[in-house]
Amino acid sequence: MKKNVHKIYIVLALAVMCSALAVVYTKHHSRQLFIELEALKSQRDDLDIEWNRLMLEQATWATPTRIEAIARDRLQMTLPQADKIVIVGP
Repeated sequence: MKKNVHKIYIVLALAVMCSALAVVYTKHHSRQLFIELEALKSQRDDLDIEWNRLMLEQATWATPTRIEAIARDRLQMTLPQADKIVIVGP
């Protein structure tokens, strides 16, 4: 009977050790994932800032005033006179 009790204590001690190691591993893994999550959040924020900057830049480049100025200056385009406009129907 004492041998059986002794074996049960050994099994329980091993189970407690395994459980403790599993807790340590899980905590370590959780911390690694949290660090990765924070890095990804930081990267997301940086990309969000870059996206907003690019959208602002695109809006600036695509303003009708700017396009008209480029057409007039670089391409020597002018608005046609009213008597030169022809409307084509379907």
